[in-house]
Amino acid sequence: MTTDISPHNSSPTRADDYEAGLLNRRRILGEAWVDRSLAKRTPFNSEFQELITRHAWQDIWGRPALGDRTRRFMVLSMMLGTHAWEEFAMHVRAALDGQPDSRLTPEEIKEVILMAAIYCGVPVANHAFGIATDILREKGLLPAE
Repeated sequence: MTTDISPHNSSPTRADDYEAGLLNRRRILGEAWVDRSLAKRTPFNSEFQELITRHAWQDIWGRPALGDRTRRFMVLSMMLGTHAWEEFAMHVRAALDGQPDSRLTPEEIKEVILMAAIYCGVPVANHAFGIATDILREKGLLPAE
């Protein structure tokens, strides 16, 4: 049996994967965030932007088994475990602002951080609470100090 590799093959192309990934990325992070990120592309980093859009946002976020809410919990947890603070903040904002069916509440985000205190350490949770508190205040979800 031979495989059709002609241009008429219906298999997705890298461009198709990029476009599908871009839709997922916009759905999860929001239009404004993605537009700002893409506006910062340079000849030096543009291939990286294409790579993460295809692989993270299509190959992984495009998989149907877990759904966006579960993936949000997982990403927040992994960002805490790896001390990726800027990414943690970005995903906290995205989780609060996301589509209604995938949005996380402040209470759910707090539970992720509390669990991280046990599995990642109290200093990690302390820092994460500071970041999340600032974001919640910025969004008017907590009173100002």
